Amino acid sequence: MSEEKLVSFLKTGPDWGRLKTSVPGIFILKMPAYRSVPARLAIELNPADDGGSPKRKRGLVLRSREELEEYRELFQFEKLLPLAESVGRVNPEIKGQASKPGGDVLEI
Repeated sequence: MSEEKLVSFLKTGPDWGRLKTSVPGIFILKMPAYRSVPARLAIELNPADDGGSPKRKRGLVLRSREELEEYRELFQFEKLLPLAESVGRVNPEIKGQASKPGGDVLEI
């Protein structure tokens, strides 16, 4: 992973801009400055389409290692998978659309 590329994206990337990584579904998100909090980067987990672009407008945003650990614990909850299966059976099917591949990619 290139910290130089991350520093460059933090300085020059657009607010709310996404940087693709070498792992489909993992993006770097530039969060804008807000009041006394400076602009910062976060990890966004968002399933990717065949072109590598995010399927959803906004995914799961992780601002720190501690948040990642908290989500890991939630994902391991034994009743989460049956709940997701039930929700999947109840919800109507939605057809997705593919995006164009391309753009800058961060190797992780």
